[in-house]
Amino acid sequence: MLVTRDVRVGERPPDPPGTAASAQAELLFDEFYHAHFRGLVVQLTAYTGDRGQAQDLVQEAFCRAYARWDRLARYEDPLAWVRKVAWNLGHNRWRRLRTAQTWLLRQRETHVAEPSPDRVALDTALAKLPPKQRRAVVLHYLADLTIAEIAAQEQVAEGTVKSWLHRGRTTLATHLRDTNEEVRDV
Repeated sequence: MLVTRDVRVGERPPDPPGTAASAQAELLFDEFYHAHFRGLVVQLTAYTGDRGQAQDLVQEAFCRAYARWDRLARYEDPLAWVRKVAWNLGHNRWRRLRTAQTWLLRQRETHVAEPSPDRVALDTALAKLPPKQRRAVVLHYLADLTIAEIAAQEQVAEGTVKSWLHRGRTTLATHLRDTNEEVRDV
């Protein structure tokens, strides 16, 4: 695997491979890697529950550390930086998985029982009512609102709501009776 380091503005360029300074930096990183890789894998295995995933996370953290090793080697505790990066990578991976699972659950086909013939007949009859009567019937019988609550919501007199309900019930009864007669004829 070929790992390259980016040269940042204001930093001195890395020593060419094969020079004494470059060999010393790689030797220090190599020792650092071998000393701490296994311990970090154990920690992240306990966190993720998957040894292979933990190894990938720690490896990625060490790759990022290697790209910045000239700066990290001067830190008081470079292991803390690598550990934090590995844990952040693990947390980000977990968050992406959770988002993907949520999305997949929403995409899953759900089976809903088909409506009963009575429900279909009621929905059809309700659709034939004028909007104000339909709203009054639905609010009164399905939402369990009182006549006073409907009147307040619709900003009309209670007598108006009573009229809508009476007319709506009468029209519904006619439509539902017609529907039942059609069913009997079949």
